Amino acid sequence: MASGQRPPSAARPPSKAGSGRAALTSTRAPPTALRLGTGATPGTARPGTRGGPVMPGGVLSAQIKVADRPVTQQGLSGMKTGMKGPHRQILDKSYFLGLLRAKINELTTEVSKLQKEIDTFNQENSVYLSYEKRAEALAVEIKDLQGQLADYNMLVDKLNTNTDMEEVMNDYNILKAQNDREAQSMDVIFTERREKEDLIRVIDEEIEREKQAADTIIKNMAEDKQARYMKMKAINERLLQELDARQQELDILNTKKETLGAEIAHSQVKQEAVVLYEKLHELETHRSQMVAEDKSMGSPQEERERLLKQVKEDNQEIASMERQLTEMREKINQVTEEIRHLDMDLEEHQGERNQKYKELKKREETMDAFLDTYEEIKDQEMERKAQLEASIVALLEHTSRNMNRMKQISSITANELKSMQEDLNFKETEMQKSQTTAKGLTDETSGAEGDPDAAQKHL
Repeated sequence: MASGQRPPSAARPPSKAGSGRAALTSTRAPPTALRLGTGATPGTARPGTRGGPVMPGGVLSAQIKVADRPVTQQGLSGMKTGMKGPHRQILDKSYFLGLLRAKINELTTEVSKLQKEIDTFNQENSVYLSYEKRAEALAVEIKDLQGQLADYNMLVDKLNTNTDMEEVMNDYNILKAQNDREAQSMDVIFTERREKEDLIRVIDEEIEREKQAADTIIKNMAEDKQARYMKMKAINERLLQELDARQQELDILNTKKETLGAEIAHSQVKQEAVVLYEKLHELETHRSQMVAEDKSMGSPQEERERLLKQVKEDNQEIASMERQLTEMREKINQVTEEIRHLDMDLEEHQGERNQKYKELKKREETMDAFLDTYEEIKDQEMERKAQLEASIVALLEHTSRNMNRMKQISSITANELKSMQEDLNFKETEMQKSQTTAKGLTDETSGAEGDPDAAQKHL
């Protein structure tokens, strides 16, 4: 077969790519489907091209298999070849530059998007901070307005319940006095705090001066004493550290003890075990004592002699104590008798003087009792005085209010008085009607409770 021809069996399968460089790899039509170009010299054109040479043997000498040439709607066509992969086969520099530019564009787009999000977040954050400050200021304002609203609501309640102005003023005075006392207590606390702070500052200054004096003394000491001092200081620091460590261990053990105590308290078995352990410890202690006594004991003859000797000594000591007790009783009786005789002699020879002495003693006891109860009586009188002063102030305020009311009443004209009287009569009439209505409703309710059928008929 000529070298410029391709048999149908050697054609590649059809390619999936239909455009670009991939289209160049598609297979041309078989030579039998082409015709020779016109106007060209035979033998100088390739098959399938204009003016191509015709190879020796001719085109019609090729072996053709009709089964390998499918028929389409547009006519006869050859088999199409396909690519080995989903992309181009030749990956040159321009291809990678294109991919790099695409990735750079994607990164630039993502960076700009993130920058926009950051700017939006910063803007929202600044707006949030400003709104938060404004919210705090508005919260303080709302709190103040709520306090004022509570005061106004209380005043409206007082007016709706027909509360006298005197009661309102009394409440105001009580609250004012309470606020004054709290303000005074706050001033006292503030003053005490200032005094404590000044005292702490003075103590700190004294401590600093003492430290400087101690440093000066240490510098002026001899070298051996300085070394001894530094050694003692190191020992002190080490002991303090050990003390802290032991204190921590003690705290841990106390915590563990409390935990175990709680566990024991919640467990009956553990409680019984603790009781048994305590009893076992007591028995072991008693056994140790008995063993020690057994070791210290001698022979029966020696023990008998020792006990007899101890009994004799005890008897002698008891007899001596009984003799001393008898002598002391006799002395007490003798002294008592002498005192009785002396009292009788004093009563006989110094009756009037003794009477004056008793009166003076009684007066002294009265004065002592007065001095003992002086502070309590003084406090009671001061409290009574304060109550009287408060009652006087209240009476004066009440008198001044009555005088103001009298002035206001004297300034009221006859027409205004008549109008107020009519208003009072109208309100009394309405109140009587309300009371009558309430009484009727109460009677109906009680009747309905006593007779449900009657209530159902009424409804």
